Amino acid sequence: MRKEWLGMILAGGQGARLKLLTKKIAKPAVGFGGRYRIIDFPLSNCQNSGLDTVGVLTQYKPFALHSYIGTGTAWDLDRTYGGVYTLPPYADEKGGEWYKGTADAIYQNIEFLDIQDPEYVLILSGDHIYKMDYSEMLQAHKKNNADCTIAVFEVPWAEASRFGIMATDETGAIVEFAEKPKEPKSNLASMGVYIFSYAKLREYLIADAPLDTEHDFGKNILPNMLNDNQRMFAFRFQGYWKDVGTVDSLWEANMDLLEDVPAFNLYDPSWRIFSVSPVRPPHYVGLTGEAHRSMIGEGCRIYGKVDHSILFSDVVIEEGAVVKDSVLFPGTIVRKGAYVEKAIVAENSELGEFAIVGRDAAEGPFGDNGGVVLIGEATKVPAGARIRKDATVGKDNV
Repeated sequence: MRKEWLGMILAGGQGARLKLLTKKIAKPAVGFGGRYRIIDFPLSNCQNSGLDTVGVLTQYKPFALHSYIGTGTAWDLDRTYGGVYTLPPYADEKGGEWYKGTADAIYQNIEFLDIQDPEYVLILSGDHIYKMDYSEMLQAHKKNNADCTIAVFEVPWAEASRFGIMATDETGAIVEFAEKPKEPKSNLASMGVYIFSYAKLREYLIADAPLDTEHDFGKNILPNMLNDNQRMFAFRFQGYWKDVGTVDSLWEANMDLLEDVPAFNLYDPSWRIFSVSPVRPPHYVGLTGEAHRSMIGEGCRIYGKVDHSILFSDVVIEEGAVVKDSVLFPGTIVRKGAYVEKAIVAENSELGEFAIVGRDAAEGPFGDNGGVVLIGEATKVPAGARIRKDATVGKDNV
């Protein structure tokens, strides 16, 4: 029996701009929001949208991501028919090679798609934070009798040159597409979420495969389809969407969760975000502890002050320590009297007694962290150390 649609999540990115956070894991495996990983959001969107078959295409340092996804139980995707499939590059009788681009990643899994035999294929990135009902996009695709539908989001004009930008006519049909144009003619940005009629997608992937191209959707497949006058439509997304590809944007997206009326609401019972959660005891706030405007994960113990921050599981804040405007990953310890402001601290790190991280500490010009201090995994910051704003510090360069 032919499947109506399935999802393919591109989750093999290195995420080099996240620096030490992706030294050992792929970008979609990076933590977010106190208990999630970035991959939870597209997977949860798929589950909430009624998709029962999802392929997750992995490549860069995939072990943590494969282990986390497992059989898909957390997202109710452990199905007898369908379910979640992790799809790394593989070798066949002709040999094997890494995915050369986004389109090539799908092309190398064309046998998987043929076996599933879908009428429509949803393709999306595994490293964005948003909530979206893909079934509404599918209905629009059908209504338009489209060959390809692209989800779009209005971005500030100053940022438009960072995205794939398109112009549409009064019906929503795409009339022009440019990948990261120097002088954009529109601020309608591609979200990297596509629905293709599979027969048409297959045709263009096969045609592109032997060519000397980047094998990329934005640079090759979509422009080729537009040049051939295929039916291509934009689907306007109204809601929160964030590409957390830099240290600064990851910090900002986490801080967005902490308002009384957050721009991105994790507490909406109609659209749950599913995750693999650690089995830990409840968090504890001691007699000298305080926590304001913060998310506190399981197993945390707070004896100091936490303000406008996100703590993952098993974080310890000792008496007299202050954590402000920061994200602390699992197992972080902030020792007595330490002060931490506007920082992301990776798992199992320790900030020594009376260390100052991010405030009035050897001030210097901001770099590309946007003023955020990044402390790498298992880093031990010495007692009394002073780490300036915007610094990136690992266990080998404290």
